Amino acid sequence: MEPIIRIRGLEKWFGKHQVLRGIHLEVLPGEKLVIIGPSGSGKSTLIRCLNGLEEFQQGEVVVDGVSLKEAKNLSTVRREVGMVFQQFNLFPHMSVLQNVTLAPLRVRGLGPEEARRKALALLERVGIADQAHKYPAQLSGGQQQRVAIARALAMEPKVMLFDEPTSALDPEMVGEVLGVMRDLAKSGMTMLVVTHEMAFAREVADRVVFMDQGEVVEEGRPEEVFTSPRQERTRSFLQRLLHP
Repeated sequence: MEPIIRIRGLEKWFGKHQVLRGIHLEVLPGEKLVIIGPSGSGKSTLIRCLNGLEEFQQGEVVVDGVSLKEAKNLSTVRREVGMVFQQFNLFPHMSVLQNVTLAPLRVRGLGPEEARRKALALLERVGIADQAHKYPAQLSGGQQQRVAIARALAMEPKVMLFDEPTSALDPEMVGEVLGVMRDLAKSGMTMLVVTHEMAFAREVADRVVFMDQGEVVEEGRPEEVFTSPRQERTRSFLQRLLHP
C-alpha cells in the first residue's frame, strides 16, 4: 500500500529558532497516527505543515501524490485535508448549519439542497443535529468542537488533522469530542492527532510518535511506546505525564 502522506527531511525555522529538525514520516491510508510530546516540541507545527498553514524551509511533504513544495498545489491539498484546531474557529455570525455548508457550497460547488442534506447528516453523526440553527455562542465548548469536526468532514477529506482538539475544553466535555473521534477512527479515516489524552492514544492509535525539540525521538505501536519505550527522553516524558 502506498503512503497517503510522505514527509522527507522536513526542516522549519521561525526566524533563527529551528522548530522541526529533519522529520521523516510516512502515513498509510486509514492509519491513525497520534503525536505526543512536551509543549514546544514541534507537534502542532508539523501537522500545520501538512496542509500549508505553515511554510517550511527544507524537505518535502507529499499528500496523496501531491507535493506541497509547489505553491500551485496548495488548494488541491487543502481540499483533501480536514483540520480541527485547538480553538474552534467557527464563524460567530453564522448558524451551525451555515458553518458546515459554507465550504461545500463555495469550494466543492455543491447545490444548496445537497449541501444542507449532507450537513444535517454530519451534524447527526456528531450528535448535535438539534443544534443546527443555533449560533456558536449558544453552544458549549464540546458542542462547538463537534461542529468544527462536522465542518471539516463536510469537505469529504481523505485525511483529518487534529491539533490538540480537547485542550481548550472543560474536563466534562472532553469525552464527547473523543467519542466522535473514536467513531471516526473506526470508520477507517486517515487521522493524525496531536494530543495529551494518553488513554485515547492507547486505544485508537495504530502508531504513536513521540517528539521532542523538533525531532521524532521514537515511534512505534502504542503498547511498545507506553509500556517499554526505548529512549530515555520518552520514558522521562511519560513518567511525568502519567505519574505527576
